[in-house]
Amino acid sequence: MMATNSGYYKVFIRLSGLLLTALLVTLPCRAQDNAFAKIEAYLKTEMEKQQIPGVAVAILRDGKIIYAKGHGLANIEHQAAVKPETVFQSGSIGKQFTAAAVMLLVEDGKLSLDDKITRYFPSAPDHWQKITIRHLLTHTAGTTDYPPDFDFRRDFTEEELLQQAAAIPLAFQPGERWSYSNLGYVMLGILISKVTGRFYGEFLHERIFKPLRMTTARIISEADIIPNRSSGYRLVNGQLKHQEWVAPTTNTTADGSLYLTIYDLAQWDAALYGEKLLKRSSLEQSWSPVKLNNGKTCPYGFGWMLREANGHRLIEHGGSWQGFKSFIARYVDDKLTVLVLANLAQADPERLAHGMAALYDARLVSPDERMRSEKVSAVLKDLLRRAVNGAAAPNVFTAEARTELLPDKFRQIGVALKSLGEITAVTLVGRTEEDGVYSYRQYRITGSGKHQRLRVRLSMDDKIAGLELLPE
Repeated sequence: MMATNSGYYKVFIRLSGLLLTALLVTLPCRAQDNAFAKIEAYLKTEMEKQQIPGVAVAILRDGKIIYAKGHGLANIEHQAAVKPETVFQSGSIGKQFTAAAVMLLVEDGKLSLDDKITRYFPSAPDHWQKITIRHLLTHTAGTTDYPPDFDFRRDFTEEELLQQAAAIPLAFQPGERWSYSNLGYVMLGILISKVTGRFYGEFLHERIFKPLRMTTARIISEADIIPNRSSGYRLVNGQLKHQEWVAPTTNTTADGSLYLTIYDLAQWDAALYGEKLLKRSSLEQSWSPVKLNNGKTCPYGFGWMLREANGHRLIEHGGSWQGFKSFIARYVDDKLTVLVLANLAQADPERLAHGMAALYDARLVSPDERMRSEKVSAVLKDLLRRAVNGAAAPNVFTAEARTELLPDKFRQIGVALKSLGEITAVTLVGRTEEDGVYSYRQYRITGSGKHQRLRVRLSMDDKIAGLELLPE
């Protein structure tokens, strides 16, 4: 009898252990499924609010996909659904691949980060003499963005693009400040071509896309037949329109002219955890804040913004081009990455990526940033209502902005906003980069059934340093 009871007891203990193990496995799975359900509800709400036709999103843990899904439409006319395999344009997240190509050439001994670019561009103008490759990578060269009169519908050769860039005076001396420069990365692509003797896109394919099995990543081509390609859209007076057309060669420059899927980006993310592509020392350089001539630093590396969310280290970047928006957010200490690809020019993929991360892991919510954004939105709403009524609030401006904007320019903004009717909301819809002195953000002003976009330059203490109305 004792032996029999002992046997039952052993069986009971074994079964209890198996049940406990099953429970411990099931609970995290249920919690994860619950998080994914919340994420899908969040995406549905945000897509409706932002009027986004389609998005492909993914969450990666330790370089492996744990969630990947398409939502909405890749092509409205054909009612083609977005899938994880859907191909989107990269926008400026393509810059990190250009930067990686430069670092591969550094590791190959073909160039040095502190080489002057005049070594590769012998006919460079005098004002380029102090610019180094490092300056171009970190947006500290003083080169600007495309000039207002740049003809995106004209095919330029690489030499003609260089001549266009060379004709523009530097905004500041190399290393003095940080200022986002697409032209700087265009120049890096041409430099890669000069060093390798090949188009930079071919170098990306051979040295990055092919080894990492990024099977659908490639340079943009609207002529080629590309399965699962999404259409890009933009809002014009609240109505969806197709992306604007640009010349074929203008759509192949190194500032962000790639086709990618979230599967391609997942392969890329996995490679960044090891040394399959670049040495760890090269990656750490890419993720280190740039040091200016005065010894201060700015939170930008080589094609990556460097931030934190509630104390968690965050390496990320966004992209915007031709009816598409993109975002990659890598919470590196948590080994968590969120990917967002969207097919609307006015979409806010940064908001989507950060929102998804916070729903998956509540520790990644940044309460300080959220409260700051809400406070700035409230200040702007009050300020713009005052502007419509012909009043101002000088204390919310920097001293320089008071001189520049008040009273004439601010009055003009008020007159322009009267057509909106009563302003009911001012919503943050996009944040461009920070330069260590100012942050640049875009807001949507909502009136009586109408909208208006506003670009705001903010000082580090959230004083308004500049206002500019943009077409919706």
